[in-house]
Amino acid sequence: MRTAFRTAVTGAVATAALLAGGTAQATPAGPGVTAKLISQTTIGDTDYTVREITIPPGQATGWHYHDGPLYGIVKQGTLSHFDSSCASDGVYRKGSTIQEPAGAGNVHIGRNLGKTPLVLDVLYVLPHGSPFSEDAPNPGCPFE
Repeated sequence: MRTAFRTAVTGAVATAALLAGGTAQATPAGPGVTAKLISQTTIGDTDYTVREITIPPGQATGWHYHDGPLYGIVKQGTLSHFDSSCASDGVYRKGSTIQEPAGAGNVHIGRNLGKTPLVLDVLYVLPHGSPFSEDAPNPGCPFE
């Protein structure tokens, strides 16, 4: 099992890296934002978790950051990603990958500005026992 999961994690990260050539869910997330656990294990002091995040049209993750890096792939829809300067730092369509760095200096929000549900598969690489995300206040952007 340990080898199988390590292989899956390595494959997910390698796929993300190759395709680059994920939400996170925080309060206040918009209505209907859901997260489904796909896989989870701890190796040493690190938790590896894969979740499927679904964001309905017009909704968002809420402002947040993570205690460890995240790697994601857009399975459906389009992710509009914004940083704490209120600027778009990426628009990710189906098949695109995203990487989010760790730390309170990386506050961001993911928004679904499209007309179809946004579905992401996200690999969280977090210090053992850390929450999936840390809530952050809106840094002054005209949107939530």
